[in-house]
Amino acid sequence: MTSFPSNLPKITIITPSYNQVNFIERTIESVLSQNYPDLEYIVMDGGSTDGTIEVLKKYSNNVVWVSEKDRGQSHAINKGIRIATGDVIAYLNSDDLYEPGALLSVGSFINRHPNTYWLTGKCRFIDQKGHEIRKIASVYKTFWLLWGSYTALTVLDYVSQPATFWHREVIDKVGNFDENLHYTMDYDFSLRVGKVYKLWRMNRYLARYRIHPTSKTFSSAASINAQFDEDLAIAKKNGASQSLLRLHALHNAMIIKIYRRFFHSSS
Repeated sequence: MTSFPSNLPKITIITPSYNQVNFIERTIESVLSQNYPDLEYIVMDGGSTDGTIEVLKKYSNNVVWVSEKDRGQSHAINKGIRIATGDVIAYLNSDDLYEPGALLSVGSFINRHPNTYWLTGKCRFIDQKGHEIRKIASVYKTFWLLWGSYTALTVLDYVSQPATFWHREVIDKVGNFDENLHYTMDYDFSLRVGKVYKLWRMNRYLARYRIHPTSKTFSSAASINAQFDEDLAIAKKNGASQSLLRLHALHNAMIIKIYRRFFHSSS
């Protein structure tokens, strides 16, 4: 029988979902296979019609799930937050995965450092078959994760959403995710949280972010441009100076150029 440290926090994972039958079962298994001793797992489905409901029914004994029309990803996450009972909350999209042992690492870290209210770790990029891709991009983001400041965060988003966890107090204080945002609601949330709380960092891979032809981000040139336009507007909304906004725009242009040259043809 596995022995766990005492006083681990209760963790709630929320998965927003809509028509992701090709991936959602692997996402669910990546959460449940953590075998974390105090886990609440909630799937907020937007009324899928592709077979997702049949998958969810298989896991009804271990997953709290709701399937009904919603107003998009942020709305689904916020609905999940409203029913969450965990001390620590995170969301994992229905095509992403946790690394083995991720939740125990997070719970143990918070147990050792009780002032941890906002915690993140490293994240891999994977393709639709689960193979790791874009290792250079992962290394680049990890560099900023380990060494970047809040000022740097206003220039580039180095906090990987699938590998990020918040204490319930954080959400109570800064509010829910902005339901008007389509691509980068997590970046907006990070900038709001960073004004109040210290970012704690784990030098460990916690999650895998899947890139595939039907993903909302990185699926087309138009979606890439829209994403970066939105995150620049978010930086401005959260008070970045004109000089930082110029750096942000230059960084966006560089990343878009690199993506088109090196990544798009191989994705």
